[in-house]
Amino acid sequence: MLFIPFRVIYIHNENTLKGDKTMADRDFFKTNFGIEIELTGITREKAARVLADHLRGSIERQNDYYDSYKVTAPDGRAWKIMYDGSLRCQRKVNGQKVAAGREYSVELVSPILTYEEDIETLQEIVRKIRKAGGFSNSTAGIHIHLDGADHTPRSLRNFVNIIYARNDLLYDSLQIERERMRYCKKMDKDLVERMNKKKPKTFKEIEDIWYKGYGSSRDRHYHESRYHFLNLHSFFNGVGTVELRGFNGTLHAGKIRSYIVLALAINNQALTQKSASTKKPQIENPKFAMRTWLNRIGLIGEEFKNCREHLTKHLEGSAAWRFRRAA
Repeated sequence: MLFIPFRVIYIHNENTLKGDKTMADRDFFKTNFGIEIELTGITREKAARVLADHLRGSIERQNDYYDSYKVTAPDGRAWKIMYDGSLRCQRKVNGQKVAAGREYSVELVSPILTYEEDIETLQEIVRKIRKAGGFSNSTAGIHIHLDGADHTPRSLRNFVNIIYARNDLLYDSLQIERERMRYCKKMDKDLVERMNKKKPKTFKEIEDIWYKGYGSSRDRHYHESRYHFLNLHSFFNGVGTVELRGFNGTLHAGKIRSYIVLALAINNQALTQKSASTKKPQIENPKFAMRTWLNRIGLIGEEFKNCREHLTKHLEGSAAWRFRRAA
């Protein structure tokens, strides 16, 4: 929905990744990010209290269109609890989910975060909101904003190609809810073809390709082009971020960590590869295709075992053998 503008505080390492070599470093964790988590089950006021209690921060009701609450932490960073009109509001009565009023529409909007400093805090906030009665439903989503300061025309084109090549794999892996499809459409084939035919060298050229075919003004906050898995409207006419919108709402802290790690790793792949192909991976064994790609972009070893499990759980096939399906 709304997001706090990013500031440039990190200069990206210029070491490049050629082809499909495995990322051996942890540079992708240094990119700033923000997250928006949609949920229901509790009121915005209660969510703000839970957030303030955990952060030991102060609450200020904004009295704006989104009936938002600003929670300022002792470090000065502001978190927000906001209304989102796309949510189906619910609450639980005697263990059953029932319809609820608009005060049960909750969107948690983080300030600028870094993985290594803030992931544990974010996960604990999610757990406490869940414990307080919050839950997700099929209308809830999660959006991850990635700092765009280090991106170039080449890396944005890479990002488009990476997402397009794995449209089907990502949608199957993430089990995107039908009710949310119109808010996170697959990467458009015509756009990708125009991008790779023209091979844009400037941001203006990429921007013109991105908005081609839309009649409305580019500076509209809710521009139609934003409703894709990969949203560059936020980069060109928003807050300078690349947004990934293809995550179902959840209050499972481990899944949310997995989504963030995936977003950061894809972002790093786009930044560091010289080029990215639009060729789709083999489809005879989706689980194997996903696992090998995750390894290639940096999700290697015991540290990311749970992330790999979450991201391959819903895919068919064998993670270990390309030509042998799981029993």
